[in-house]
Amino acid sequence: MRTKIHFLLPVAAMLALAACSKDDVKNPAHPIIENPETFGEAGMIDIGDEGAAEISAYDPSTKRLFVVKNDGINMIKVLDLSDPTKIADLKKDILITAGAVNSLSVSNGQLAAAIEAVNKTENGRVDVYNTSTNALIKSIPVGALPDMVTFSPDGKFILTANEGEPATDYSADPVGTVSIINVADNYAAVHLDFAKFATQETALKTKGFRIFGPGASFAQDVEPEYITVSADSKTAWVTLQENNAIAKIDIAAKSITDIFPLGFKDYNTDANATDLSDKDGGASFKKSPVKSMYQPDAIAVWQQNGGIPYLFTANEGDVREWDAYAENKRVKDLQLDPAAFPDAAALKAETALGRLNVTKTLGDANGDGLYEALYSFGARSFSVWNGLTGAQVFDSKNELDVKAKDAGIYDDARSDDKSIEPEGIAIGTMGNKSIAFVGLERVDAVAIYDVTDPLAPRFLKMLKTGDAPEGVLFVDAQSSPTGKSLLVVSSEGDGVIKVYTPKN
Repeated sequence: MRTKIHFLLPVAAMLALAACSKDDVKNPAHPIIENPETFGEAGMIDIGDEGAAEISAYDPSTKRLFVVKNDGINMIKVLDLSDPTKIADLKKDILITAGAVNSLSVSNGQLAAAIEAVNKTENGRVDVYNTSTNALIKSIPVGALPDMVTFSPDGKFILTANEGEPATDYSADPVGTVSIINVADNYAAVHLDFAKFATQETALKTKGFRIFGPGASFAQDVEPEYITVSADSKTAWVTLQENNAIAKIDIAAKSITDIFPLGFKDYNTDANATDLSDKDGGASFKKSPVKSMYQPDAIAVWQQNGGIPYLFTANEGDVREWDAYAENKRVKDLQLDPAAFPDAAALKAETALGRLNVTKTLGDANGDGLYEALYSFGARSFSVWNGLTGAQVFDSKNELDVKAKDAGIYDDARSDDKSIEPEGIAIGTMGNKSIAFVGLERVDAVAIYDVTDPLAPRFLKMLKTGDAPEGVLFVDAQSSPTGKSLLVVSSEGDGVIKVYTPKN
């Protein structure tokens, strides 16, 4: 266990807060004007070791922070966040039996926990607790491996992305599903799968959708990862990470209406120049004849005045790598088509593309064993998509890599894999600005962007975090215990939770 250190807010910041009336804090018509470029660390707590601080959820009514903790005894850690400079362990943990927690969400005094079964290919459950007493309210069966849970903004529904990963020997491969739980109807649940889209498989694949698991049906191969819900609680979008797509859901109709394939990123352009070798002596960004799959993990929706819903995705990338089947190979181990790669020998050097991990499921269109194209995992970026059509309207290209290098935190040892690995994303309102927070798992940082114009996000700053930030949680000023916006980052690599706040 690491020593727990707490940081105090500057006196000037506390005085500025004291000068704000309670009505100013709570009334959106008089928003607190904050400068997101002044975010700094306000406090931290260490709650364990690896796996001890994965996902956090905050309850404004009790000022409690609930944290997934799976580093031995599986539990939900309950912390007092009433003073972010002195985060306290309340010693009121919620112990989890028969499974492990993957995700948490809070609404109206209720805490929803997504819990996978001991055997991950069996159906999981959502447990709902009272945030004041920790009493279990309801346990609801859902699909296999519920990886993410969220309340709709109006608190009327709980949604889970049930990933349905296969057993490592492929003896079982559950159907991937999304569960919609009606809170008011005694938590009645409907479970949606993707079987009806099987007839569109060929057309979807031509746009970058992937169905490739050995012996899997369409419905089995789809793996829902992360969900976001529109402000009016009518529409949800879920990332299908391994499949390189986003699905759109009509909540009232309890129907999946669309699958949006995300296509591929081209690293052979100046704007997308990246480092694809961990043996080239350091970070060196250059064009390469490689494409990549976006494969987003977290997703967040931003919409203004009933306009177009814009979807923000953290394009982490993921690989199916099981005992019975692995899709990844290094470029040096592939046979490259000499017509497409006349300089194949040079490209396969370890200082070039030789060590880059790519999928063997794409790039050999005619099945002759010679690869005429290379497709790597993840886009090393965050993107913005039109939530109605699935069209990309923005991508950060190579900026996150470049900013990590500028900050002296780029890890060249990850260049051959997925680089910085953008994993978490949260969007919040600060005064009259919309701000995005992008968690970068492999460089232990969060990148902050002004996304008030979602078509032209602007980089603001990089914040250092604990090891391998997993959870990125924004608490707006109206809900915050201090009356100022908070960013809560939980890091699964070292069990550290850090809280940041603007200093002005």
